[in-house]
Amino acid sequence: MLWVSGHYREVAMKIGEAAERSGVSAKRIRYYEEIGLLRPASRMDNGYRDYDERAVHELRFARRAREFGFSIEQVQELLDLWRDRGRQSAEVRNLALSHLEALDAKIQRLTELRENLAHLAKHCRGDERPDCPILDSLGGNGEEAH
Repeated sequence: MLWVSGHYREVAMKIGEAAERSGVSAKRIRYYEEIGLLRPASRMDNGYRDYDERAVHELRFARRAREFGFSIEQVQELLDLWRDRGRQSAEVRNLALSHLEALDAKIQRLTELRENLAHLAKHCRGDERPDCPILDSLGGNGEEAH
């Protein structure tokens, strides 16, 4: 901490250090600022962005939320809820349950796609002949995926 203008302040970090400490690339940090997900960093006298521990924590939060597959809009909602000490955990739970339903639907769809592709690959001779149920299916001809 530094004493600045009559109060203590976190030591400034340039964007590279904030990126390293948070696991979020500098390019993504700039993007998050641009779209309003992250509050814009203050600027040092030399023009460099000035990040503090709060910003690094919020960046880690956003990174972890994205790892769970939350959309940028959902990450914004979660960050807003996290910042709001008067929040109701029911809001957070509802958002998580909604996302869980979407993940389950995506898993179901991916499972069906995998089964269909496995079926097509099994029925492709893989020899010197040009006929191929995989290409036929992708082209909308012949055997359709089951």
